[in-house]
Amino acid sequence: MTEELINETAITADQVADYLAEHPDFFSHYVGLLEKLYVPHERGTAISLVERQTSLLRNRNEQLHSRLSELIDAANFNDGQFEKTKRMVLNLLEAETLDEISVAVEESLCQDFHGDETVLLLFSENEITTNNLRVLSRGECSIVQPLVDTNLPSCGQLSEAMNRFLFQEAAVRVQSSAVVPLVKGETLGLLAIGSYDPNYFQSSQGTLFLSYVGEVLSRIIAQVMNRAESR
Repeated sequence: MTEELINETAITADQVADYLAEHPDFFSHYVGLLEKLYVPHERGTAISLVERQTSLLRNRNEQLHSRLSELIDAANFNDGQFEKTKRMVLNLLEAETLDEISVAVEESLCQDFHGDETVLLLFSENEITTNNLRVLSRGECSIVQPLVDTNLPSCGQLSEAMNRFLFQEAAVRVQSSAVVPLVKGETLGLLAIGSYDPNYFQSSQGTLFLSYVGEVLSRIIAQVMNRAESR
């Protein structure tokens, strides 16, 4: 293409100026261009492009600042959760009996994670003597079988029968709960966390933390139960 042809087809600055004069609302349809333009600022009765650019950049800055604050808050929350979880796992690793496991779980979930009631229910056909938790045969736990069958944490409000079976005397106060199946090859039992607040545990909330707790607890309980049943 020759230079002469390029000159003939190129759009001149005057043509751009004429087009903008005929279409004064052009930048309302192409707002993004305002962030890239350099326009001398002259005050007048109308809002100048510079003022419009400043407004756009200010709004974008506020959005970025808000998003950054959200990320910082989330990071701080996750740091706190990590420290609490680490403390609980270390306490569990030091536990040598089922009763010590029960105490470590209750202290962590009630003190660090603000649960109002905790229940550690184990399944065993053999007789296991403990002071702080319940050990029942699977046949005695048929009422909570739907919670067992999921193999996944469940959050929300339990049926009255399940709530009463798990929390017993405290069931009248427990309004919402999280139930975690403890699985290591087979279902070893259930961990139930109850709250007096009906909105504390909801079916829509994430269960990543609960799943992690369940996995750690299942492995530790399996080891301790194997030792207890072999005696």
